[in-house]
Amino acid sequence: MKTEEAIANYEEYLRAERGLSDTTVKDYLDDIDLFLALMRKAELKHGQGRMFLDTYDFQENDITDFAILQGELDRSSATIARRVSSLYNFFKFLSSSSLLSFVVGEVDRPKASKHLPVILTLEEVERLLDAPDVSTPWGARDKAMLETMYATGLRVSELCALKLKDIKFENHLIVIKRGKGGKQRSVPIGDYALEYLKAYIDGARKENKGRDKPFVFLNRLGTPISRIFFYNEVQKYAEQAGIDKKISPHTLRHCFATHLLSNGADLRIVAEMLGHAHLSTTQIYTHLSDRRIRDAYETHFGRK
Repeated sequence: MKTEEAIANYEEYLRAERGLSDTTVKDYLDDIDLFLALMRKAELKHGQGRMFLDTYDFQENDITDFAILQGELDRSSATIARRVSSLYNFFKFLSSSSLLSFVVGEVDRPKASKHLPVILTLEEVERLLDAPDVSTPWGARDKAMLETMYATGLRVSELCALKLKDIKFENHLIVIKRGKGGKQRSVPIGDYALEYLKAYIDGARKENKGRDKPFVFLNRLGTPISRIFFYNEVQKYAEQAGIDKKISPHTLRHCFATHLLSNGADLRIVAEMLGHAHLSTTQIYTHLSDRRIRDAYETHFGRK
C-alpha cells in the first residue's frame, strides 16, 4: 500500500476507533511525518534508494535508526520516547493489516529522564557571547541573537520568530505572542543586550536583503533565521570559545533561569518570564542552583 494512503487509514483509525482528540491525532501524524523526512534525508545522504513511498519500504530496524537520528539532533529522552512510541504504534497498525514485510516486535524505548540540563558558568557564557566578530554584519547579528537569548531566556523558536514591533526599546521589554498555548507575555531585557540589538537593527540589518520584512533576525537571503542554522552557529561559537560542553541555543535559556535563581530571583517571576505554565517545570532550575551552591561549598570551604 502507498504510504500516504496508509497514513490516511491510520488517521481514520485513530479518530473513529480510538476516539482520540484532534490535537492528539495531529501529534501522532506529525511524528510520522518527521520520521519520513529524517529517514529520507538519511537515505539520500548515504546514497540509498528508499523513499518510503510504499509501506513495504519500511524495515525492522527503522524505529531504532529513527531514535538514533533524534539523539544525534540532541533531542531529549522524553521527546525521543514519545516519538518512538508514536512510530511503534503506527508500525503495529500496519503490521496488523499485513502492510509490512516483517512482524513488529518489542522495541527498546528510551525512558523519559529527569536529567539536569547542561549549564555554563558565567565565565563560559561571557566567552560564548564574545565569540562573534561584531565588525562583520553576520557577527553583529549573531552577537545580538546570543545576547538577546541570554538576557531574556526566550525559546529558540521565539527568538527566530521575533518581530521588530515586539521590541519595546523605551520600556526595555520584549513582547512574546507566540509562546506555548498562544499566550502573550512581556520579558524585560537589559541595556547591554538592547545595545547590541539596536546596533544590529540600525546597522547590519539595514544593509541586508529582506530589511523591509517584519522579522528581526535575517539570513543572507533576507528570510528569518532558522532554528537549525542558529544551532549550528552556537556550535561554531562554542568551539571558538573553547567550551567543551555539549550545548545548544537552548542552553542559554537554561543559563538565564539558573543564574537568575542563583542570585535570589523569585521562582514565580522566573517561571513567568520563561512562559512556563506550571512551577514544576521551572523548579528543575532550583535543583541546578542548589547543586552549584553545594559544589562551591565543597570546593572552597576548608572543613568538609
